[in-house]
Amino acid sequence: MQIESQTLEATDFKDQRILVTGGTRGIGEAIVQRFLRGGGQVITTGRSIPPGGSAKGLVQADVSTREGTDQVVKTTMDRFGGLDILIHNVGGSAAPGGGALALSDDDWQQAFETNLFSAVRLDRAFLPSMLRQGSGVIIHVSSIQRTLPLHESTLPYAAAKAALTNYSKGLSKEVAPKGIRVNTVAPGYTETMAAQGMVNEIAQRTGISQDAARQQIMNSLGGIPLGRPNRPEEVAELIAFLASDRASSITGSEYVIDGGTIPTV
Repeated sequence: MQIESQTLEATDFKDQRILVTGGTRGIGEAIVQRFLRGGGQVITTGRSIPPGGSAKGLVQADVSTREGTDQVVKTTMDRFGGLDILIHNVGGSAAPGGGALALSDDDWQQAFETNLFSAVRLDRAFLPSMLRQGSGVIIHVSSIQRTLPLHESTLPYAAAKAALTNYSKGLSKEVAPKGIRVNTVAPGYTETMAAQGMVNEIAQRTGISQDAARQQIMNSLGGIPLGRPNRPEEVAELIAFLASDRASSITGSEYVIDGGTIPTV
């Protein structure tokens, strides 16, 4: 059974042309590695090459800007001539703390450029070739904050992710009859290296253990019934399933992976 599983993984995405934005660390890196294990041809993006990382398959660009998006599109089209799978993983918040009144127009604009407009621009660029070939998969990585916004520091991020999910649903209805599937994945707290850094910082600043610091973060979200954060590989596996032919009738849906954090249906 184990051999069969490995064989399936190694051929899931054979000869598929795949773009993963924000694939140099965290969830994005796990997604890239999963598609590579599945035999895919993968290009990813990042604003910088991580220490000890490789530039192979990497387009160094900031897709929150129109110029960065144009660079990614040109490189991808020159290399692949089109796409079979587009995974828009880029996202994040740089807004200051302090609640809604601490936020400027620039804070709001940057959150939407990063978390919504970058996806819209990339979709607009790659959809024509997908429409011509009559097939394609687009997956946008949203967040449970679209349902559970944290007002202290990430309200613009939460609002932009809510917009991303709504946009994705509308787009799915438009392009599904033409052979293109669009879904979203909404992760909860996921223990990436950056998240582990937050755990370490809290532990050092307050003098508590790392386990206690991690629990403090989980408590701030209202608790995680599963008792732990996601692992990046778990999110990547969900995305790989949705991108594969095994999910060929799934479109217009959002899949939450949060260990039960969201307390409602």
